[in-house]
Amino acid sequence: MKFLNNLVIKLKPFLVITILLSIYIFICAISYVSAVSSDIANSVFRLHVIANSDSVEDQSLKLKVRDELLSYMNSLSENCNSKDEVMELAKEHINDFKEIASKVILDNGFDYGVDVQVGLNDFPTKYYGDIALPAGTYDALRVKIGEANGQNWWCVMFPPLCFVDVSSGIVPDSSKEEMKDNLNDEEYDLINKSDSDEITFKFKLVEFFQNLRLGLNK
Repeated sequence: MKFLNNLVIKLKPFLVITILLSIYIFICAISYVSAVSSDIANSVFRLHVIANSDSVEDQSLKLKVRDELLSYMNSLSENCNSKDEVMELAKEHINDFKEIASKVILDNGFDYGVDVQVGLNDFPTKYYGDIALPAGTYDALRVKIGEANGQNWWCVMFPPLCFVDVSSGIVPDSSKEEMKDNLNDEEYDLINKSDSDEITFKFKLVEFFQNLRLGLNK
């Protein structure tokens, strides 16, 4: 018993140091994830379209609404150079987006209502060609069709990644440059698929803590 007591006394400083070091590492990880997530979120403006249901007809309608909204947004924002500009335009023309979506719905024989808002929304990790955006809370134009109980469709309106050919995994250089201008080198490497084990680990770290945060919020 005396031996065990002496062993505990000897190990106590080591245990205290280990616990303090673990807490320090955890706080550093949280701070890193928070800073990186904030910078990435501040550089993109997303689109979120939710179908009325998962029926074939409602899912097809969702894509038609998406196409018209993207076409309109692209014409509005062709001379924009920042997320803030695009987001401000979306807010100014939010009634136009609602009218366009409503017209598509009616033209296709449905009478669903539509709700269009610009604000913060939670997104899972999404891949757009060779660009990966970790889970997190992002500014987005959110379009809810009817009961909005169907599958979602997500993309990035700025930089324009909505028309990326995912099958080829190629994102236009112009879109990458827009993203790169708003992030530091490490943050850009983090979302631009890399073979680096260090970058992959950091992406997984951000993804883990963001998913944990979103799960706790729910």
